[in-house]
Amino acid sequence: MPGIDESFAFYPLNIAVLTASDTRTADNDTSGGLLVDRLTAAGHRLAGRALVRDDIGAIRGQIEAWVADPSVEVILTTGGTGFAPRDVTPEAIRPLFQREMDGFSVVFHHASMGTVGLSTLQSRAFAGQAGDSFVFCLPGSTGACRDAWDLVLGLELDSRYRPCSLAGQLPRLREVCA
Repeated sequence: MPGIDESFAFYPLNIAVLTASDTRTADNDTSGGLLVDRLTAAGHRLAGRALVRDDIGAIRGQIEAWVADPSVEVILTTGGTGFAPRDVTPEAIRPLFQREMDGFSVVFHHASMGTVGLSTLQSRAFAGQAGDSFVFCLPGSTGACRDAWDLVLGLELDSRYRPCSLAGQLPRLREVCA
């Protein structure tokens, strides 16, 4: 049965959080704050946090900087995945991927369907691999970030999750989490 196997070691991951928004500030970024709280409570390390405007160059530049940093293993973004004209996170990040993780979108929407119903269709949440980093792009709502962490990422980023965890695909953990 899938789940956390307590007999395996937990390996904390280095996770950066990016908020893309024209309206949020460091003081009212509840989505980014929730992700930081969740990942640190789970035992992971915050590798960086940034807030940039909804702009392709600004978003891509921050992601490229983190992908170039070998200490950043996972990047979580929040915001810019909707259908408003200023929502450009997919356009900014997808060109950086050498592999897209199609299953993340499917699983996220399935989980989200239980909390927001068909409104999940208004999200272009997606994920993929850029360099050795995994990038997960989430909607800007705090509820969507809660769903993403609590129902998907919290388990998938835990090295003890079985039958396998994404942690085992990171270079430093390939041998220990295989």
